Amino acid sequence: MLLKHGYNDLGIQTLLAATRIPKGSFYHHFRDKEDFGLQVVDQYMGQVHEGLDACLGDLSRPPLERVRGFFELTQASYREEGYMGCLLGGLGQELSGVSEVFRNRIEDCFAQIQRRIAACLEEGRARGDLPPDSDAMGMASVLVNCWEGAALRSRLRGDDAPLTDMLDFYFRSAVGP
Repeated sequence: MLLKHGYNDLGIQTLLAATRIPKGSFYHHFRDKEDFGLQVVDQYMGQVHEGLDACLGDLSRPPLERVRGFFELTQASYREEGYMGCLLGGLGQELSGVSEVFRNRIEDCFAQIQRRIAACLEEGRARGDLPPDSDAMGMASVLVNCWEGAALRSRLRGDDAPLTDMLDFYFRSAVGP
């Protein structure tokens, strides 16, 4: 519902009606709407880490394939959800200018993803899959940033062509054949 409506347009009453949860139960679990939103971000990140674990932890595949595999898994998830995009990106765009709490939390989430991807890219560099002078953290930063832009375009278009184009470009140009 946060992806569909956005944080500001999702009213508590709409949320309660859709989930059939009494107001008292909501406030038993959440201090307020901000607390709810932050806990949703935490839940979402739990799913992101599961995907990262599954893909980056698959040592039967080379590191660069594992990194791309994570983004392809995410792309499939976006497809299943109707190209609503990334919850972090959506909330970040909506709230970063008005809520320091959300801005910091979401930036930390992106930093966590970047660090995990950088570690796998560094493994690829150590194996000789990337040039020896490659900056794994910088490459991971560019990858996450480009992905978020492609996720927005995917949402606007209602298809995954921007995601595929971005991955193909990144792994052909930035990483190499």
